[in-house]
Amino acid sequence: VSDASGCSMIALLHTGAAKFPQNLLPRARQAVCSLLLAGVLKGYGSIVSRKLASHGFGASMAAMSSFPPQRYHYFLVLDFEATCDKPQIHPQEIIEFPILKLNGRTMEIESTFHMYVQPVVHPQLTPFCTELTGIIQGMVDGQPSLQQVLERVDEWMAKEGLLDPSVKSIFVTCGDWDLKVMLPGQCQYLGLPVADYFKQWINLKKAYSFAMGSWPKNGLLDMNKGLNLQHIGRPHSGIDDCKNIANIMKTLAHRGFIFKQTSKPF
Repeated sequence: VSDASGCSMIALLHTGAAKFPQNLLPRARQAVCSLLLAGVLKGYGSIVSRKLASHGFGASMAAMSSFPPQRYHYFLVLDFEATCDKPQIHPQEIIEFPILKLNGRTMEIESTFHMYVQPVVHPQLTPFCTELTGIIQGMVDGQPSLQQVLERVDEWMAKEGLLDPSVKSIFVTCGDWDLKVMLPGQCQYLGLPVADYFKQWINLKKAYSFAMGSWPKNGLLDMNKGLNLQHIGRPHSGIDDCKNIANIMKTLAHRGFIFKQTSKPF
């Protein structure tokens, strides 16, 4: 509807009001207003979009409007790497501690926490461990202990506003092992407390199976394949695995999936 035709319609409606059936006049006026509004939106919508895009708002607004809101303000994507061998060594110790802070509205990464950790029970990495994870001895030698890294995590959580009671956040892992077995097991061995924010999480494998109707037997590889996504980086690199988890979550969110806690309360 052009401005000219809109004006003509209004003029016609006013001049012909006396001849127009009075019971239909309100409906006619409403119809004209609707057509005019559609014309305005069509004519100026692209201008508004270009203005917003010029100020950097285009991508974020598109992201927020393209999928339903999530239950959490932030998702904290986590994927440990730990000492390992064949047969398995005991106790296992965390050697890579990465977290990605994912915005629940845009599903974009806003901040990263990433540290390597010095193992103390088995300080020497095995060839199997290095081959699997890509982590070499020099990457863990002289690094902080798990206790020190957990203190840094808490500082990072506070700096990012994640300890504010009004901010809803939850960890996301590929499986239950990281927060059900690995972290509490090592903390118990070392006599360290486990922060409450580590005691609830979303298992991405379960979320994916709810969304897609099939269980990803091979974890991230199956989920990427099922969603036609390219695998990011190296398998069994903690930080790369986190990036893959985030990418899978973003894709599922854009398909309308709402993420919910899968772990049982401690």
